Order: sequence, then structure tokens, then C-alpha cells
Amino acid sequence: MTADERAIMMQHIAYWTEMMNKGKVAVFGPVADPAGVYGMGVVEAENEEELMDFMENDPAASINRYEHYLMLRAVLPSK
Repeated sequence: MTADERAIMMQHIAYWTEMMNKGKVAVFGPVADPAGVYGMGVVEAENEEELMDFMENDPAASINRYEHYLMLRAVLPSK
């Protein structure tokens, strides 16, 4: 990772942390896959357009590739 890429990734972490603090992200982070480096997140969006906005506004959108899949049902702990 270059110094420029590292700076972008630090902005990426701050961006998704802010989304988490707003209640839009349940979890995010890097995945320990021996086949390659990538991250994943669980995002709560009103619709696919909002999700696309989240990804497009990510400071790392210029260096990352995104895939998204809808979750049909979620089981959450009761509070």
C-alpha cells in the first residue's frame, strides 16, 4: 500500500465509522481471507439508492471495488 492509498484508507475508515455512529452500519472491517485483502460491512439502508450513495461517497471509492447483496431477513438481539 502506498502512502497515498494509506491516507485514502484512513479516510475510508473515518467515513464508515461516521456511518456507524449514525446507526447506518452494524459492523465493518477487513476480512482475513488468505486469497486476498478485502473488507465487508453490514449496512442498513432505506433502499438501494441510499446504499449506492454510501458507496459512491466513500473516500476510497476511487481505489476499491464494491459488491452488494440484499439480506432477505436478519435476526437481531433484543434490547
